[in-house]
Order: sequence, then C-alpha cells, then structure tokens
Amino acid sequence: MLTAIVGINWGDEGKGRMVDLLSRDYDIICRYQGGNNAGHTVINDKGKFILNLLPSGILRETTVNVMGNGMVIDLEHLVGEMESLREKGINITPENLKISDKAIICLPYHKMMDILEEDRLADKKFGSTRRGIGPVYADKYMKKDIRMEDLFDEDALKERIYDLTEWKNITVKGYGHEPVNPDDILAWLDKFGGILKPYVTDVSTYLHNAIEDGKKIMFEAQLGALRDIDFGIYPYTSSSSTLAGFAPIGAGVPGKKIDLSIGIMKAYSTCVGEGPFTCEMFGEEAEALRAAGGEYGAATGRPRRVGPFDVPASRYGVRVQGADVIALTKLDVLSNMEKIPVCVAYDVDGEITTDFPSGSKLNRAKPVVEYVDGFGDVSGCRTFDELPENAQKYVRYIEKATECKIKYVSVGAGRDEYIEVE
Repeated sequence: MLTAIVGINWGDEGKGRMVDLLSRDYDIICRYQGGNNAGHTVINDKGKFILNLLPSGILRETTVNVMGNGMVIDLEHLVGEMESLREKGINITPENLKISDKAIICLPYHKMMDILEEDRLADKKFGSTRRGIGPVYADKYMKKDIRMEDLFDEDALKERIYDLTEWKNITVKGYGHEPVNPDDILAWLDKFGGILKPYVTDVSTYLHNAIEDGKKIMFEAQLGALRDIDFGIYPYTSSSSTLAGFAPIGAGVPGKKIDLSIGIMKAYSTCVGEGPFTCEMFGEEAEALRAAGGEYGAATGRPRRVGPFDVPASRYGVRVQGADVIALTKLDVLSNMEKIPVCVAYDVDGEITTDFPSGSKLNRAKPVVEYVDGFGDVSGCRTFDELPENAQKYVRYIEKATECKIKYVSVGAGRDEYIEVE
C-alpha cells in the first residue's frame, strides 16, 4: 500500500498533523521533496513539534522514516532538528531514520545566494524563505551540486568542492560579495556530515525491498499543489514538485504507482509568501481569522495571509493531486463566525469562472464571495453526527464543490481531535 499525503492549496494545510495521525497504520514514512523551507507542526501526547526536514512519522516509535533523493538537505539544520527532538525524548537512530545517498546537500553558499538575490529584487522578490532552496535546486539541474554519497570519498569531495566554489564565485562576485572559501565549506561538511553519515543508505533498494515484503509506505509532501514548480502559481512557487505523482520518484522507487492520494486542505485559505492570492482578506476580519487559527509560518514565523475557502483553487488542487479523499483541517477555527465567507468563483476581466487560471489572468482575478451560516463550537465533536447541522452542511458543501469525498475532519490540534467521516 503506497499512500501520498499532499497539500491541495498553497501549503500549511496541516499535512504534518495528518501524517502523525495516520502513521499509526504505516510501516515507513517518506519525505520526497523540498528542504527546510517549510514546516509541519504536530501536537500530540509528547508535546508540540515543528519539523522542517524530518518526516512527521519520526514522532512514532513504530515507523521507519526516510528522506528521499528528491530532497535538498541543509546538514546543519538537520543536525539541530535531530538534537531538538532528542531533548524532548524522541529516539532517532539509523534504524528509524534513513537518508538517501542520492539526496542533494544544501550548502551554506546556497543560503547566501538566496539572500543576496532576494535583497537585489527588493519589492519584486519572490518571498523566498532565504534558506537556499531555489539556488540549490538550480544547481542540481546544472549538475553543480554534491549528494550525500559524496561525503564518503574525502579526496573526491575536496576536488569537487574546489571546482564548485571556483565556479560559484563567478556569480558571487557579481553581487559584490567576498568569494566563498572552499576550505570553509569542507570544514562545514566534515562537522555536520560526519554526524549524519551513519544514517545515509541506498534508500531506493531499501524501499524496493520493503514494497516486495508488503510494507505499507506513506509519502509525505511539503507545501501544496499551488506551490508546485510546474502546476503552481509560477514563478511564486517552490523549486520542486509537490504533487503526489512525483512521490515515488522523489522517494526512490520511480517505477511504482501511488495507491491512495489523500489531499489536505483547510476549512479556509492561508498563504505564506508572495504571489497571487485571489481570495485574500484584509483588515480586522483577516486579523481575527489569523489569530483564531494561529496562522504564522512554522519555518519562518511570518504571518500567513488568510482568506475564505477558495473553491476554484481547491478544485484545481484536488485535480492535479489526483486526490482520492480529502482531510479537512481546522474546522474549529470558524466556530465564532456568524456568517462564513466562501470564494465560489473568480471574476477575470468581467467573465465569471470557476476554473483556476494561470499567468497574468490569475493576477487580474477578483473573488466572487458568497456567505453560508455559521455553526458554533465543534471542538468536542468526535463523530460526524455530533457536528451541528450547519457544520455538516458546510462540510458537504465543500465536498460537492471540490468533487472529492471528505474522509477526515479535524476539530482541534490534538492527535485525537478529529472526525472520521463514514
């Protein structure tokens, strides 16, 4: 059984929360793309955790966690994240964490280049997290990166780093910055790579054998469909594929197919970073929703942009993710609203559409908003029948609008604060 947990919208939908919940039924949890440019917040009986690189299944003692070849890994950040979890009692060993030998290493100069470029762009910036993700993926496709497996050949690594920094300094000097010192990079790799080498393995073979043995594997995505490099709100996207279709490739088993795609989306909309966000709310209404949902980026702490549930964006996300079922999160956040706004369509140059546009059309789109009745407190509900009638109507409304069955509804941040819809 191969299952993908993926975001339907702009990211921050609550994927980590759902992976933590559903991982009880899986043997292996695998992150297959991205780096530490986004975070998954998980609250369970062990406490509150913010995970940037580690798969959310690391919080369960029964799972093996894999970091796939599609990821870009900041070694220093990963070591710090592991130490932070150990301080909270989480056991991390080479037996329950395996890092692909083919995963790309995000080097210190990638972060530097990210910051320099965002500063150069000023008010035209892409809203990068300044953690080097764009530069490291760009270098990957220019074949100018190093992989985890390169840590094991000291002489070859030294030659490679000297060659790469010589090339990189051509660009660095263009920003007026002092050259990168290859010896500093090698010392960084030695310090943090030495800690992580015991975890590096041939993940592709490991996952292939696990599938042959009938193990259940869950693929965990970062960000959402609308941040996908190909199908998202380009150029305000991430630099990797956030889609379920990429999961087997980014994990290490490209010849396999997903059996189940579970799409995660909130009962309203949020967005971190720049780019078009048609349904965005402003002023006191936005501040109230942001405060109620605790909408601040897990990786950066930035206030998230907020808005009503967006039907065109969500239906598009469901389609490109190939979602079989939906997990609807944070229904409880809407409890205090007497009337709940829903973006039902877009007005693009005077034409009303329920399709999700791209390019300049998306930049010109305006929201068409309707209101539905509020439903009060749902935090204590544990079955669908216990939900107030208007809450049930809201869930069914979203289900119909997105043309996808809603199987899970979260009504709180805790591990057991959810409803499984029969």
